[in-house]
Amino acid sequence: MGAGRLYAAVAAGGFRRYATYRAATAAGVFTNTVFGLILVYTYRALWDEKPHLGGWDQAQVVTYVWLGQAFLSTLAIGGGGVEGELMERIRTGDVAIDLYRPADLQMWWLATDLGRASFQLLGRGVVPFLFGALCFPVYLPTDPGTWVAFSVAVLLAMVVGFGIRFLLALSAFWLLDGQGVMQISWIAGYFCSGMLLPLNVFPGALGEVVRVLPWSALLQAPADILLGNADPLGTYAFQGAWAVVLLGAGRLMQSAGTRRLVIQGG
Repeated sequence: MGAGRLYAAVAAGGFRRYATYRAATAAGVFTNTVFGLILVYTYRALWDEKPHLGGWDQAQVVTYVWLGQAFLSTLAIGGGGVEGELMERIRTGDVAIDLYRPADLQMWWLATDLGRASFQLLGRGVVPFLFGALCFPVYLPTDPGTWVAFSVAVLLAMVVGFGIRFLLALSAFWLLDGQGVMQISWIAGYFCSGMLLPLNVFPGALGEVVRVLPWSALLQAPADILLGNADPLGTYAFQGAWAVVLLGAGRLMQSAGTRRLVIQGG
């Protein structure tokens, strides 16, 4: 089996694996919808006071809310990706088994996470988004090209999200318990991705800083394309650059971690 077919099979396996958790998926759909409603009414009250805040009208920000709920589990911004499992395998030493596979460790887990993310987008993200689009005035582009460009940005967001979480998981090679690092990252992810508030409403230097951090490639970047506020090619370049940096750093950290594993394990 070629490498491409192997990783496609791994991604398909990740999709099927998460598809078996039907009760959890249904609960997630309900939870995301409820939180979406809370955020919609909160944001609408804010935009009533300050129309066109951040250059958006109310329909655009409502779309943004439901997009965020669709992406929350898809991109594992608050956890729930493969990083927890990988961290546990490193902690117990089971990662040594993974290293014997005829596949690259990073690519194996990337494929698995892409399968997981694809299911979460379809199984847990689409329903809240459609609910929001049916129940509230939203901004939805009519140009099919915009939706295609948006889809590419979503795929790149998945890769960037994995790159961040893969680095966190590899910290288990050096830390006895990486949960503290994970929780700090989740908090940073919520704030810097725009999950709590769109990044375009952040003031001054703070807004400029958060827009160049990798988390802005997760939610804000695809949203800007969908809402017609960004050039797709420029967005891809930004997301792609962070994907290369994060995956490259992960490759270096993986190499250092596995050398440490070999030394300690004999």
